[in-house]
Amino acid sequence: MQEGQDWCLQCGAGAPGSLNGGGPGWRTGVAILGATGLLVVGASVAAYAALTKPKPKPKAVAVAIKPATPATTTPLPGTTTGGGVPGIPTTVTPAPPKIPTQTPTPESSEPSAPVFPEETKTSSPTKSTPEPGANEEGSKERTESGSSAEPPSPILLDTNAASVYNPYSYPAPLFGDPTLTIDGEAKTAWTAQVQSEKAPHMAEGLLLDLKSPQKLGTAAVKTSTTGATVEIYGANGATLPASITDPAWTRLVGLKLLKKKDTHFKLKTGGKKFRYVVLWLVKAPAASTAAKPGQVAINEFELFPSSR
Repeated sequence: MQEGQDWCLQCGAGAPGSLNGGGPGWRTGVAILGATGLLVVGASVAAYAALTKPKPKPKAVAVAIKPATPATTTPLPGTTTGGGVPGIPTTVTPAPPKIPTQTPTPESSEPSAPVFPEETKTSSPTKSTPEPGANEEGSKERTESGSSAEPPSPILLDTNAASVYNPYSYPAPLFGDPTLTIDGEAKTAWTAQVQSEKAPHMAEGLLLDLKSPQKLGTAAVKTSTTGATVEIYGANGATLPASITDPAWTRLVGLKLLKKKDTHFKLKTGGKKFRYVVLWLVKAPAASTAAKPGQVAINEFELFPSSR
């Protein structure tokens, strides 16, 4: 310091004996305090600004979607695509696959019959008219004997249920064993001899006793001598009717020709039950004559219950 200066112009120290007493200058303290105050004020302002500053809003981000590559197909040779312009491929949508069923149906080896729409059916098939008298009797027999399946088993009979119905007292040696018709053996048969003076007419029968009235549906006759004419009658009561013309008998089947070895008849019972049933022999086969009367053999006579 020059003479007469109380304060150093460089460091601010006071001259000995001055107000500062030679210690550090007051300017230095003031400067330090000022700098400290500025730092505190700045920190407070920064803290306040950080606390009161609003949160930034999320920005929408644009995502670019890459377009799908269009399907291209190769046009068939010799065809035009794209509306008839060559060189422009056209997308062809393939047909969906056919889903098989769970259980495939095997194809039939035989060709199926063509199906015609109903609109084209202008007339019904023409039915052929048989000649008068041709197969008339056979058709009627098939209708009355019934073409439906017979019951599973015939009515069970006692071993003595079969007997000869001989209201006109013909000699017993003319007849065989009637129980052979209910033994279940088609090889065995009951026979009835044709009398030469009456051939080919007959008037005897095979009787079945059911022991109690039952509902009947059908009857089956098995014979080894086809060509005989028979009837079937039914009756009830404690005793048998005296003759076949007795009104106690109900005709269940009219005159029928045994054309086959196994014939089934539908019985016309009218809903009634019957205990006695007789297979009545009316006429022997046409081959029977007075010179050669022959005989009629009945192998099996079965009755079936009504299903109603």
